Amino acid sequence: MIAFIRKPSSAALVFLVAGAAWFVLGTLYGMTSAIHLVWPEAFNNIPALVFGRTRAIHVNSVLFGFATTTLIGAGLYYMPAVLRTRLWSEPLGHLSALLWNGALISGPITFSLGHSQGREYCELLWWADVAIVASVVIMAANLAMTIAIRRERQLYISVWYFMGTFLWTASFYPIGNVMWRPPEGAMPGLIDSLFLWFYGHNLPGLLLTPLATGAAFFVMPRVTKTPLYSHTLSLIGFWTLVTLYSHIGGHHLLQAPIPTWLKAISVIDSMAMLIPVFTVIANVWLTTRGHGGKLLADPAGRWVTAGIIWYLLVTVQGSLQSLPMIQRVTHFNNWTIGHSHIAILGFAGSIAIGAMWHVLPYVARRSLWSQRLVNLQFLLVTFGLTGFLVVLTIAGLIQGQAWNNGETVYRVLPTISAYMVLRVVFGVLIITGAIIGLVNLILTLTRGQRFEPAPIEQPQEDPA
Repeated sequence: MIAFIRKPSSAALVFLVAGAAWFVLGTLYGMTSAIHLVWPEAFNNIPALVFGRTRAIHVNSVLFGFATTTLIGAGLYYMPAVLRTRLWSEPLGHLSALLWNGALISGPITFSLGHSQGREYCELLWWADVAIVASVVIMAANLAMTIAIRRERQLYISVWYFMGTFLWTASFYPIGNVMWRPPEGAMPGLIDSLFLWFYGHNLPGLLLTPLATGAAFFVMPRVTKTPLYSHTLSLIGFWTLVTLYSHIGGHHLLQAPIPTWLKAISVIDSMAMLIPVFTVIANVWLTTRGHGGKLLADPAGRWVTAGIIWYLLVTVQGSLQSLPMIQRVTHFNNWTIGHSHIAILGFAGSIAIGAMWHVLPYVARRSLWSQRLVNLQFLLVTFGLTGFLVVLTIAGLIQGQAWNNGETVYRVLPTISAYMVLRVVFGVLIITGAIIGLVNLILTLTRGQRFEPAPIEQPQEDPA
């Protein structure tokens, strides 16, 4: 055990395996929640499986457990690799993994028993919040020391994003979870909504987005064997992300009595988020143009390319739906649910899976057991998620238009019941893809052909 803990990239491997397992658990609980919307009485006599508990488990398992954990695992490999050094302390990496996953495992247990802090994305109990913050702080210190002992002078943009993630998360997580009030974990009255959505939007913006963007900037140039088009563009994307994203959560509260100036800033900066996103996408496209065949032929390249496409779609959709005239129809209904799924699973999740398949052979020193299973997983998840988005968007528009015209909620439910059934069908495809991915990972670790990978080449950057 001690030898494994000190082995290079062993902490990365722990995060990758945990991420694949969380993907399966999270989607299974998502299916349980979806069944409630088709058959509300399905689990009435099983308290642990009522909707209010399974949804919290689903959201936390997929957001923190699957997407974030997998991207951390990939980053723990590529950051030391591009810095031409080892992770400063593998044991500290394992301690971070223990604290992180230990806190997340408490979620399904405590939520099933009916214990949570009752705030969206903040359901984990106070002591689990402490463990997560400790994990993030330890990780930040470990990465800072890794940067300090590096042999590569240049800090590639993926290093910026990966390091920045933990500094930002260590800052906004305690604020959003109101950790200085452990009995409640919330502020009194309306002010709590501001704290909640400051945090709720920074989760995808300053946790998942930099992790996914950093992974994409690592994988794409390596698959196409081309240098990054522009270091300057990458830094513009980096700094505009943190400048604009940190205060756009107020667009979730346009119907609430918060200050009008705060609503205006939130909407303006939500639209301005097109700047960092289009900067990143343009940089990726200019890096890989003329090499589309390589991207589509490579399993990891195919996943990351899909993630970038989802990134474009979710950003355009998100910016537009921050406008009050559009929110009149899209807010509080299934449109928003579809949007959140393509953000977490489409953008961050696709890049996470692609990065995992790209770095896993280097971390495990074994060839992928089956590229066909990677391709099958890609087809199942992509087709399932696309269908998911279509049916939830249609259902959301039906709801929004009806409510906007004065119809009551309960009279609209029969008109969207067929879409809830289709949601379950497409969810089965996603669950199947998650299980296939976990099986392929396990078989790679146990049966994949052993090999000794050559030292990784430093990704090149155009200084323009």
